Amino acid sequence: MLDHVSITVSDLARAARFYDAVMVALRVPCVWREHAAIGYGLRNTDEDDSHSYLTIRATGAAIHADRRHWCFRAPHRAAVDAFHAAGLAKGGADDGAPGLRPHYHAQYYAAFLLDPDGNRVEAVCHRAL
Repeated sequence: MLDHVSITVSDLARAARFYDAVMVALRVPCVWREHAAIGYGLRNTDEDDSHSYLTIRATGAAIHADRRHWCFRAPHRAAVDAFHAAGLAKGGADDGAPGLRPHYHAQYYAAFLLDPDGNRVEAVCHRAL
């Protein structure tokens, strides 16, 4: 459903440690990095529009983390577990341990974190693996 998303953060170096770790766990490559932003994933083209892209942008100001929420696809349940562990190790806070969420559907396996700025991020695997 999503083509691309931008998340704003107050401290790009701190956010980079967190997002580098959770994106590696989800097998999403970091494809560019500059002083005020980092990009992960692959951009769509006219020949292949099956990708998603994430930009992390520095604001230089405090972030008001309201009910914003971003969910990343995981290739398997072990990647959801790795996402959660990596995020906790790099400054994130637990907002829902890895596990089944059958109120969404029988195989919905997800974990939730708050990034260092309080943005709510999730990883989900919809498969029974």
